[in-house]
Amino acid sequence: MESSLSDEPILLFLHGVGSGDLNDVGLARLGETLVDLGYPSLAEVRVIAPKYAHALRGTDDNDPLPGITIKDPPRDSVKKNRREFERRTGAIEFRLGLHDQGVGWAGADVVVNASVAVPYFAQARNYLKNTQIRAQVLNRILKTLPGSGRIVIVGHSLGSVIAADLIRRLPIGLEVVGMVTIGSPLANGSFAVDKLQDALKDPPANVAWWVNFWNQLDPVAAHRGVSSVFPWIIDFRIQTKLSLHVHDAAEYLASNAVAAAIGYAIFGSRSKEIATIDGDRDISLDEVEISTLLALRYGHLIKRTLKGDDEDRFSGALRHVQATAVQAVMQRNSNEGRAVPVEFARLAFDLSDSHVMPPIPSPSRYMAEEEAVGFLTTLATYNVIRPFEISVPREKLLHAMKELTAEMGLGSQFGADVFDAVKEAQVALSSSSSVNWLKWGAIGVGAAALIVATGGLALAAAPGVAGAALITSALASFGPGGMIGGLLTAGTLVTAGGGGIAFGLASSATSAEILGAVVEQRLIATILRQKQNLEPDADFWKFLTTMEIEVRREHERQDEFSDPASPSLKELKKKIETTERALKYLSENGLEPGTVDDTVAEIA
Repeated sequence: MESSLSDEPILLFLHGVGSGDLNDVGLARLGETLVDLGYPSLAEVRVIAPKYAHALRGTDDNDPLPGITIKDPPRDSVKKNRREFERRTGAIEFRLGLHDQGVGWAGADVVVNASVAVPYFAQARNYLKNTQIRAQVLNRILKTLPGSGRIVIVGHSLGSVIAADLIRRLPIGLEVVGMVTIGSPLANGSFAVDKLQDALKDPPANVAWWVNFWNQLDPVAAHRGVSSVFPWIIDFRIQTKLSLHVHDAAEYLASNAVAAAIGYAIFGSRSKEIATIDGDRDISLDEVEISTLLALRYGHLIKRTLKGDDEDRFSGALRHVQATAVQAVMQRNSNEGRAVPVEFARLAFDLSDSHVMPPIPSPSRYMAEEEAVGFLTTLATYNVIRPFEISVPREKLLHAMKELTAEMGLGSQFGADVFDAVKEAQVALSSSSSVNWLKWGAIGVGAAALIVATGGLALAAAPGVAGAALITSALASFGPGGMIGGLLTAGTLVTAGGGGIAFGLASSATSAEILGAVVEQRLIATILRQKQNLEPDADFWKFLTTMEIEVRREHERQDEFSDPASPSLKELKKKIETTERALKYLSENGLEPGTVDDTVAEIA
């Protein structure tokens, strides 16, 4: 949502029931908190805080309800509008950081409903039930506003309901660069106004983003986020001290989180820019940093192959993934007292500025073939924009992989061989002619949990890793999920050689899907090594045979007593079939240890 205006937006504050904060105590608290956070004071901002408490008590005029000025976008523009809104929402969400969405409080709606019935909330009842009073309030607010420009709306309590009712009635030339609601009862069904939920099923075209702050101690907020009514907004739960004033606007506006959102809407990123990190050129990249850089570079190469809507969606997803992944690695480095290599530091950018494009990773540096097998096998079968899912044609992925391997000094044929190895492995292990293009991210969590649970992690170290301790530390930092944790999990399993993993995969507690994915990943690497005339992975045969023994024994044990059609037996049969197919492929392609060819080679 672009604007050519250079001046700061207007701040519109809509009060709740009562006297309407005649002394503007809440705004004073907001101003103090903004200054504490490093923003300018509100003295530099035009503030409009209309008082309409009297209008909520009765009608003085017969003005009609103001009409709807902001229409729904044309059908062919709905997706684009929603995507751009999500991009801006992601920016403010990133700035606010991780937040606790909280859970609802049983009986909260009853409390709010009861509150509306007491005399103090008569003004709320009047606005909700009396169309003339509602029209009077909205018209009074609209008369205070300019016909064009930029505006930030802050609505407290009933003021949040009025704000939601107002946004579609604003002048067409007035752009809402941010909307913040506090202590809102909109999650409660009693506060529905003129089918507002249906009218706002999609974000209005004139609103950049909407964040709702709620306090778990505030009964008026129904102990529930407003996203339960409008799923496209952000709910941010805050905590304030327990007192009789827990619902007051001043309590909310003294919150750093609330003030940060308002400050960002008014002043932009000027107070909280991402700190520039001076990378150390003498610091070598570790396994985590290499994996992340390769994945991001591969992602940007994939993006270059796309056009139109696919490119737009992929760019938005990659932008988010890069910001969060780089931030996560830098946080890990900070926690461990490790400097950040300059090659990695340059990828940082402020995701909260929705107009900033992510820096493109430099072309990948040279990597030896032996080391590259594990990394590239993982990338070829991994969704590098996880958790987002966008289908990309295989030929485009192949083109990006060939570019990547060419950059790495391996030649484009290495990239082609990676994808050929994937296809061969999947055909070899498939029970039908159809081949599913594996996305490791879908099972990374289960596989990581398996490694930790079986103790196999201590026996699984990817090529170039100083020890399994690095992987253990990385998974502790990033979790088994997410792009980084999933990459590390999959990469580790490419060359995992311990019996602990084989036993864990054979266990009934592990699904046939996870076993199949691990075997497939290992088989891909084995095929790729053969294509590149590298030394075969002799441990893979031992891994498979150890697992085969355990799976067959478990099957025999259960087969004697379980129902023939039991799910557990079916899972074990699938595991046996997968293991047999992998062993068969190795035998038929000269990859079984101790074959005649191996013996002749050794004698020669």
